[in-house]
Amino acid sequence: MIANKDRPDATDDVRHLTADELQAIEETYDPELRFRVLAWPLTIIAAAILFLLSCYHYYTAGFGIPQATVHRGLHLGVTLLVVFLSFSAFGKKEIRPGVTAPFGLPVADWILGIAGLLAALYVPWIYSDLAFRVGNPLPIDIVMGTILIVVLLEAVRRSMGWPLPVIAILFIAYAYFGKSMPGILVHPGASWSNIVNHLYLTSQGIYGTALGVIATYVFHFVLFGVMATRIGLGQLFIDVASALAGRYAGGPAKVSVVSSALLGSISGSSIANTVTTGALTIPAMIRIGYPRHFAAAVEAAASTGGQITPPVMGAVAFLMIEYLGLPLTTILTAALVPAFMHFFGVLVQVHLEARRLGLRGLSASELPNAWKVLKEGWLKVVPLIVLITVLLSGRTPFAAAFWSITTCVLVLVVQEIRDGGLAKGLRGTAHGVWEGFVLGARQSLSVTAAAALVGVVIGVVTLTGVGFKIAYMVTSVAQDWAASVHATLAYLPFEVMTVPTLTLLFTLMLTAVVCILMGCGIPTTANYIIMVAVAAPILGLLGVQQLVAHFFVFYYGVLADVTPPVAMAAYAGAGIAGANAFKAGNTAFRLSMGKALVPFVFAFQPALLLVTDGFTWPDFFLAFGGTVLGIVVLAAAVSNWLFAPLCWFERIALVFSAILLVAPDLTATIIGILLVAPIAARQLLGKGRNLST
Repeated sequence: MIANKDRPDATDDVRHLTADELQAIEETYDPELRFRVLAWPLTIIAAAILFLLSCYHYYTAGFGIPQATVHRGLHLGVTLLVVFLSFSAFGKKEIRPGVTAPFGLPVADWILGIAGLLAALYVPWIYSDLAFRVGNPLPIDIVMGTILIVVLLEAVRRSMGWPLPVIAILFIAYAYFGKSMPGILVHPGASWSNIVNHLYLTSQGIYGTALGVIATYVFHFVLFGVMATRIGLGQLFIDVASALAGRYAGGPAKVSVVSSALLGSISGSSIANTVTTGALTIPAMIRIGYPRHFAAAVEAAASTGGQITPPVMGAVAFLMIEYLGLPLTTILTAALVPAFMHFFGVLVQVHLEARRLGLRGLSASELPNAWKVLKEGWLKVVPLIVLITVLLSGRTPFAAAFWSITTCVLVLVVQEIRDGGLAKGLRGTAHGVWEGFVLGARQSLSVTAAAALVGVVIGVVTLTGVGFKIAYMVTSVAQDWAASVHATLAYLPFEVMTVPTLTLLFTLMLTAVVCILMGCGIPTTANYIIMVAVAAPILGLLGVQQLVAHFFVFYYGVLADVTPPVAMAAYAGAGIAGANAFKAGNTAFRLSMGKALVPFVFAFQPALLLVTDGFTWPDFFLAFGGTVLGIVVLAAAVSNWLFAPLCWFERIALVFSAILLVAPDLTATIIGILLVAPIAARQLLGKGRNLST
């Protein structure tokens, strides 16, 4: 591995890691990829099940989905069976010696896998009688529901770790021990029979919207991402980014930002994106002089931004369709400007750091030719064009996935036949489809189990009404703080903020903290679903539009991937760079300040999302311009460089001006500009720096 050095000049041992080393790093920080090694017969069986699961979803995407409960139950049951084939109880990749293991698998795993399959299929099996069973469950219903809940807890623990199962257990305990809860949290409590009835037999629990979206939309786009990567679209993105951005100051870092934005548009994993692009960009950043921790942080911050980038948005776009009842085009339009702000913020800091360190860009000999890259690889872009075209045409997302996956297969056929002839090409295509379908289904295992378990959390929220109780508690605290601050500021000759504005500000801050804490160790989709149930109602009480509230909790949930102490994407980047992981995490959070600032801007000025109620272009341009300037100014303050090094009082002044600039108010924006102007003028006139890129 690379030595742990953070000096800018520590380039003596920079090297590209092998595929096995990269896989080891990815598995270390992403438990969803810690698949165990199975004995030969079971390897074939598991792969065949995964392939058939992908075939089933590919078919239903193109030719129609069965009744919702049947579809969800079948998807969940098969997933749980394969989870216990694929993930060991304690994260070991090999079967432990001495364990009784028919076909190479411990007996306990067989029992759990088959029990999960049967319990998940039980509800679709009794579907015709379900209307008579809800509210009056039979003993067998309670038994099967209990089995499914227990199996789900263990499946998610194996595939993702403890955070989500612990949260689910706490929510179940809250539902059961309601009479013992303190203060406003008290409720009548529910018997185990009532809890299982609500979580298992109704659409408010395990078989609810979360599992439905995964089975109907997310699986298809995970499969598309795998197939698109298999035909070389990911590498094409990296080559195009290198050709476009590599020649500028600090070139490899800018390549990292651009390529991660492109790759993130089809990828649903911050860690996978970090490892994929970081394997090339992180060594290059270190080689030209960036500190190791900074190189790791750039890749992590950029890769995490892929979660908020249209058209996939880490699959959350499709969850928003279900929760908000809005067209996908509306969701994607709303996501454009905030995503731009995030990548713009990272690029500005990367550029300022390069200027501060005096780093070069890459030479022409080190870069691919953009025209040549596009000429040779244009065919690889066709599936993405098909995907976007079908989505924008108003067709269903799963129809778009069907046609884009089909196009990937056709491109694969053309590539294989072109490279190896007809017979060899057809064999290569069959092999590629087999591997792509198996890998696509495998990558959906943990997110399916997590979505089903999140259904338990959502079920408890709807059963007990705890979401509105939490909302009331948070807004009450925010109102008390707002009243205290307003009373303190009353001595000023002018009013800075009204009590309602301060209340919203403090509520947003508290909500942001909750979202980041809940996002620690929980995937983007699962975190978003929980936050919609628990945190979004908090903002709704203060009149924040639903779309705005959903985007706010989504952005701060994603931010957890680069927020220590559980900044998994940053830690994966640090593993590649050989850097201090905690230092990389802190730097990645700093680089992601655009993602942290922008949600506050659109919470106060929804026009930044383009499609909200009351939208006007003057409001949009004021918010957009102020945010762009604010991000640049704040980046200069934290980087200690604008056009030259900054004095300490200039950095403080720039921080205050950045806050004023991002406030969607014309007066505040003008004051912010007036604060920045003399600092910029002093640097330009006094230092005479070369401002060329």
